[in-house]
Amino acid sequence: PLKIMLVAAEASGDALGAGLARALRARLGQGVSFVGIGGPRMAAEGVVSPFDIAELSILGWIEGLRAYRTVRRRAAETAALAAREQPDAVVLIDSWGFTIRVAEAIRAARPDVPLIKYVGPQVWASRPGRARTLARAVDHLLALYSFDAPWFEREGLPTTVVGSSALHVDMGGADGAAFRARRGVTPDAKLLLILPGSRPAEIARMTPVYEATVKRLKTQDPGLEVAVVAAGTVSKDVVGRVSAWPFRVHVVDEAEKYDAMRAATAALATSGTVSTELALAGAPMVIAYKIGGVSYQLMKRLVTAEHITLFNIAAGERIAPEFIQGEASAEKLAAAVG
Repeated sequence: PLKIMLVAAEASGDALGAGLARALRARLGQGVSFVGIGGPRMAAEGVVSPFDIAELSILGWIEGLRAYRTVRRRAAETAALAAREQPDAVVLIDSWGFTIRVAEAIRAARPDVPLIKYVGPQVWASRPGRARTLARAVDHLLALYSFDAPWFEREGLPTTVVGSSALHVDMGGADGAAFRARRGVTPDAKLLLILPGSRPAEIARMTPVYEATVKRLKTQDPGLEVAVVAAGTVSKDVVGRVSAWPFRVHVVDEAEKYDAMRAATAALATSGTVSTELALAGAPMVIAYKIGGVSYQLMKRLVTAEHITLFNIAAGERIAPEFIQGEASAEKLAAAVG
């Protein structure tokens, strides 16, 4: 059978890798097998990772420098896995800092194996030079959006626009009423859904802010119900943190996430793919984000986009409110949600 190596380093990439594995297996059946690096969703599809990818879910430039040795070591281990398994092709999913190092290491060891990048870096928002770097490192790009393609094609990298899985989520089976019934939340109760993120650094920075925000909101409305989504890669961390909150919290796993989105009166989300999913579910949302102070100062110098939420960028205006860094305070978030 055709052997495909899939490499993902964070929760969103894990979801994309699992979806790709399912699609390839549906098309090729026993004619395809998989090896690689990923999280719990890819493991469920038979891609068993030799190490936990949570340590590679890095947020911010300074944090990236601190994790440099870990990233290099894991990239070398991933390249060694490719050398042992001899895949027919390697698909490197998102996670620019990690996968570009993996690409370079595999290319040096096996120059003949096709390297495919699934999700390119957001060069339209910052550091456009990465398009040329990627073109030199891989053979093909699977891009999520049509506006991605020209940036890479002008550097000579063949690009196929495959669409964003977040834009094709089927919400038809999502049942908000059933979620409320299972959790004992009455149909007329206000339900705030919190999505704190999928990286350890996001959980560490954002959960205290969200806790303080909810305390303010519950002072105004003691009957407010609160649910928190625990992404698979950081589930234990999220559960451990929110279990100490001094009010009832409904912890939601990935299987119930879309039901919870349908059930929510409003959502408070850390910026990411979930903003698009919330929009498809019709949930009003407030977006928040924080990174390290030095990383933020560097980011401000490099990022040219006016917004961080994809549909805000596409619309050229803030359809959903965004509160970044110092603006992401409990006071301001509570006022926006309330």
